[in-house]
Amino acid sequence: MNQVVKYIISFFLITLFQVLILKRIDINFNRFQYFHLIIYPLFMMILPIRTPKSLMVVIGFFLGLFIDFFYDSPGVHACAASLTAFLRSYVLKIIEPNEGYNTTAIPSIRTFTLGGFFIYASILLLVHLLVYFSLEAFSFIFIGEILLRTIFSFIISIILLMLIQLIFSRR
Repeated sequence: MNQVVKYIISFFLITLFQVLILKRIDINFNRFQYFHLIIYPLFMMILPIRTPKSLMVVIGFFLGLFIDFFYDSPGVHACAASLTAFLRSYVLKIIEPNEGYNTTAIPSIRTFTLGGFFIYASILLLVHLLVYFSLEAFSFIFIGEILLRTIFSFIISIILLMLIQLIFSRR
């Protein structure tokens, strides 16, 4: 199967899983409502390493816009996803091994190892969630709530993201 077709299919599978299933999951403990499952940045994470930064930002923007349509949050996801896509190349440079990446490498548990992919995904997901919740609150008066939502959503989202990567990563 053509690589482009694989990425189009994974785009729709990940985004549909996000908007049809994860959006409806409500994890609340009385008034403690800080758990939000967000895994759609995984799509940007698994694109080939040599994807140009400008293309990544465009993909991130349209991915976020697609999510915004279903979450009724005009531009919030698009902004967070665009920034995540922009920062991806910098994160890849930070964690790049001494021998460099294979030119056709695709970030996954198989190519980065479990720990390497966890660090890569954690940095991008943490930035994504912090930007998303900051834009959603739109005021630093709520910095405590922003940080709580970021931390707790990060914990539950990174676990789900790593499980998805473990299940679908070919050995």
